Amino acid sequence: MRIESSRRLRGPNRYLARPVQVTRVLLDHLTGRETHEFPGLPERVLALLPGLAEHHCAAGAPGGFVTRLHGGTYFGHTAEHIAIELSNLIGREVSFGRTVGTEDPAAFDVIMECPLDEPLDSDMSEKLLEKAIEIVHALTSDQMPPAPDLEELQRRYERERPGPSTQAIAEAARARGIPVERVGDLSLLRLGYGRHRRLVWAALTDQTSAIGVDIAGDKELTRCLLGEAGIPVAAGGPAATVDEALALYEELGAPVVVKPRGGRQGQHVYLGLDSADAVRTAFTAATADGGDAVVERQVEGRDYRVLTVGGEIVAAAERLAAHVVGDGRTDVAGLIERANEDPRRGVGHARALTRLAVDEVAQSLLGRQGLAVGDVPEAGRTVWLRDNANLSTGGTSVDVTKTVHPTVADLCRRVAGLVGLDIAGIDLRLPDIAEELPLRRGGVIEVNAAPGLRMHLEQHDVGAAIVDALFPAGTPARIPIVAITGTNGKTTVARLTAHLLSGAGLRVGTTTTDGVEVGGRLIQRADATGPRSAQVVLGDPTVDAAVLETARGGLLRQGLGYDWSDVGVITNLSSDHLGQDGVESVEELVHVKSVVAERVREGGAVVLNADDPRSRELEFPGREIIWCSLDPRNPLVRRHWDTGGRAYLLADGWLVELAGRRWVPLLAAHELGGGFGGAARHLVANALAATAAARVLGVTTARVADRLRGFGADWADNPGRGMLLRCGEFDVLVDYAHNPDAIAAVSDLVERVWGYERAVAVITLPGDRRDDLLRESAAVVGARFGRVVLYEDADRRGRAPGEVPGIVHDELLAVAPQVACSQVRSIDEAVPAALSMARPGDVVLLLYEKIEPVLALLKAHGARHAEDVGVTDVNLGNTMAWTGIG
Repeated sequence: MRIESSRRLRGPNRYLARPVQVTRVLLDHLTGRETHEFPGLPERVLALLPGLAEHHCAAGAPGGFVTRLHGGTYFGHTAEHIAIELSNLIGREVSFGRTVGTEDPAAFDVIMECPLDEPLDSDMSEKLLEKAIEIVHALTSDQMPPAPDLEELQRRYERERPGPSTQAIAEAARARGIPVERVGDLSLLRLGYGRHRRLVWAALTDQTSAIGVDIAGDKELTRCLLGEAGIPVAAGGPAATVDEALALYEELGAPVVVKPRGGRQGQHVYLGLDSADAVRTAFTAATADGGDAVVERQVEGRDYRVLTVGGEIVAAAERLAAHVVGDGRTDVAGLIERANEDPRRGVGHARALTRLAVDEVAQSLLGRQGLAVGDVPEAGRTVWLRDNANLSTGGTSVDVTKTVHPTVADLCRRVAGLVGLDIAGIDLRLPDIAEELPLRRGGVIEVNAAPGLRMHLEQHDVGAAIVDALFPAGTPARIPIVAITGTNGKTTVARLTAHLLSGAGLRVGTTTTDGVEVGGRLIQRADATGPRSAQVVLGDPTVDAAVLETARGGLLRQGLGYDWSDVGVITNLSSDHLGQDGVESVEELVHVKSVVAERVREGGAVVLNADDPRSRELEFPGREIIWCSLDPRNPLVRRHWDTGGRAYLLADGWLVELAGRRWVPLLAAHELGGGFGGAARHLVANALAATAAARVLGVTTARVADRLRGFGADWADNPGRGMLLRCGEFDVLVDYAHNPDAIAAVSDLVERVWGYERAVAVITLPGDRRDDLLRESAAVVGARFGRVVLYEDADRRGRAPGEVPGIVHDELLAVAPQVACSQVRSIDEAVPAALSMARPGDVVLLLYEKIEPVLALLKAHGARHAEDVGVTDVNLGNTMAWTGIG
């Protein structure tokens, strides 16, 4: 067995609503073999990994996988379960897995759930599967594999996973239904979408004052600022030299504290200094990284940390310095080792507590207690490993939130306000936090920006307190999202929807096959129909609403780029892209695209095409279904309306809204911008779908009609879709049709406006389509056009030179031998060839791969936008011939 490839699906996908890793595994010599063919294998794998006995598998109950092992299962499935068990053993808790066959009997896709906030570029799932495959190799070789060495993977997982503070905030946000996106492997979170988006980095937020952070980072400035405001603080001052530190020591008297002026996390803080030599040594260590030190009179009392959020106390803890307690039998090193076995302890800030360390600081403090690491303390003796009580140096804490005296609480609220921090960790030394604040005993030691939350998490949901401060009750965290999928018309529906929403005063972010637009301006040119492009829009704080074209490729390769939408649109469902990314049938394609509708929020709307047979079979419980149709007698629409449903129709030459038993004419079809006087029936269908989406989001019928009327007045409204240009004596219709249904739709437009006898078709088709789909497209062209020019895409997508035009040429002449067909190499040759075939007044239908070079070439031949030369109704006449409901 071996891994061929792997990819991460970052958002909701065809398998799961959470991220998954899809890994192609080749079985090689284990192809077709099953576990029951290897005597003793189930017993060996269960002895190695007893937790597998709890795996449910398809049985839905513990023991299901064991049953499959004994009964016989393929080894891709076996490796999946082993990898999931290994993941849980390193603390990376996942439960979902699936193994599916491919068209190749020797290959399986292993799908494994990934933690929500794992970095997108993490290969942890792949590494775990590699370990699982190693175990399978040993098991099938009649060997008992050794216990898997997971130490390195566990260390990597600890580095990659969010810290406790970040995790608490992310979980609290999701509990409130607020979208969460982790930025890379950082502790930076994006909460919410668009204009409601907020940023959190550990315990810093986008509301945190930069001035407050700087003040808190300067221990001397903090001390002076608070002292001047009447807050009890330690006496002391800054020291730039050893002599200044010693002078302060003489002035303050022992014991003193020496710490870096800009220190953090208790590093290089030295307490209880009672001699000039001790001060001198501490000063040297405290300033080793540059900068001044602060020398303060040591305040007596117990150590406390109070956490304030939004000016209110949310938690308080008494902190205890790192220590162990003797048992009379174990030496200090052994006591430390035992303490570090606590699963709550980890390296750095990855877990609730930090591992105890035996370093120079600890050894020095042990010496002051008359001990060394090899000594055995008597039973009950507390052995201190640090003077300071920071969790980051191994300290522990006890929750005291309920006992904080009101005078202390008031002090802490004042301190947070004086420094200017929305989230503050206030360190105090007091005789007892439950007692009234003494006037001459105790005080504020430090104020911390971005305070650690670890010590509070077991007792308090401080993550929720931070989220509530960012999003008070009733504050929105989302913007309206319209997600659009289907086979044809996605881009135009997306552009139309954005056009309608922007007319309602919204700043719209839009993703389509041509790029990302914000506020009507193209900011990124690319095929932007995947999750990364969606995140560009949703992470933009200037965006009021998002319209996301969501294509099959992005869904299959990366999943969705959002959690829930408000409106899902499926334009139509037909054969295209079959044979790609493991999708072999239209039924599978429907299943993939249905993910867009399934991820419409409860109570949201799904817009479907009642004229499309496959769409009529879809059901999405809990969502409002809105039907669109070009047929006013469509029985499904009639039944839907009769039961109180909403629908959008073309009837008697009008776009009509049916809602609440009301019939509301919106716009005469011949007035639809870019609709060729209503002759472009596919654009009318697109307009109905976009209208439905806009109406769900509250755009008025009057505004919808006005914006539909003006659509297409600018090339930028819908570039490359039904674009009409005038080139000398010829019309040129530019369109992106690239499958049988799309080509038929734009061909029907040509017939209605010009007639096939006055048309030349310039055809290219993408090389990644199956041969049968290429032939179907060729048959559509041959049945309609008498003059055809074939050319090849610059990107052949794996095909041999001339292969695609050759297939189309042969099929074209097979179905229509009378067609005058010219085959050329490129678009540069195709345009002049078509123009030479055309007669004055003819139209050239030009299908393209990339719009920019096509437009540049046409302009070089003198082509201009039809409206620029006064052509606004090209031979339209009375193209409307629909019958009303009657």
